[in-house]
Amino acid sequence: MHDLSQRRACGLIGITRRALAYKAGADRNDELRQRLRTLAEEKRRWGCPLLYQSLRREGFKVNHKRVERLYREAGLSLCRRRRRKRLSHLRVVLDGPHAANQVWAVDFVHDSLADGRRLRGLTVIDQWSRGSPALEVEVSLTGERVTKGLERLRNTRGVPTIIQSDNGAEFTGRKMDQWADEHGVRLHFIQPGKPTQNAFIESFNSRLRQQCLNQHVFISLDDARRKIERWRIEYNCARPHSSLDYLTPAAFAASADQTRSAAAARTALPANRWLAAALQSAPSADPKPDSFRPPSEIVKGGRKTGK
Repeated sequence: MHDLSQRRACGLIGITRRALAYKAGADRNDELRQRLRTLAEEKRRWGCPLLYQSLRREGFKVNHKRVERLYREAGLSLCRRRRRKRLSHLRVVLDGPHAANQVWAVDFVHDSLADGRRLRGLTVIDQWSRGSPALEVEVSLTGERVTKGLERLRNTRGVPTIIQSDNGAEFTGRKMDQWADEHGVRLHFIQPGKPTQNAFIESFNSRLRQQCLNQHVFISLDDARRKIERWRIEYNCARPHSSLDYLTPAAFAASADQTRSAAAARTALPANRWLAAALQSAPSADPKPDSFRPPSEIVKGGRKTGK
């Protein structure tokens, strides 16, 4: 041991005695960091904005800058290779939907079971609420099976005004055309080779593949249906959506229904008051409708009019 004082030793190594005596306190971000790692493991394809919204809904009083810093320190950033965007637009831009069941978008996704058998899924999304009313999973999906799935959906939710899809044989075939004609549904087909014209369903399919299909191994068809349906319910009721002000599709639809109900009540209240006032000021019925009354005795608005 060197016979040096603490002051001398700190001077030799270039630190202060206060720095030598410093003891680190408890990490105030430890609980937040652990919860962020847990959420990132559960939702492997969720980025920092969605994880931040989930933490806020769980009660963490934290701003997005701290979450982003911890997110980068933990190395949780997603690796994405984005394709170059090319100019592609509709010659005539369609009006956006303003309520549920106005425009549905449909498409197919493909995957395989653990034994190598192929499976196919019919994806349906409501473009207004971004919610998915159904996900049909089968080994094979023909035009007839597509219409049967839409018919089951019609019995529980109703039919849309427009169904938007690509030019696949299942959507352009006779079965689909007959079903749409019977129920007053207009079919709208995008231009061939332009999937960006059906961007809502393409985005939904991407989320389905990243967050469900690539994360699970499907043992059987029933196992695939069960896991995909569980993910669909979570997507509708638990996953926040950035274009909906970070509400879930279910919460967005519920809030819109409440707003419309309140607006209808505000509109109906003045009308009811006007009707009540009109009934009170209306003249009573003539006790002798068959008797002749000269024009000078006609009563209008409770007052006698004369010339």
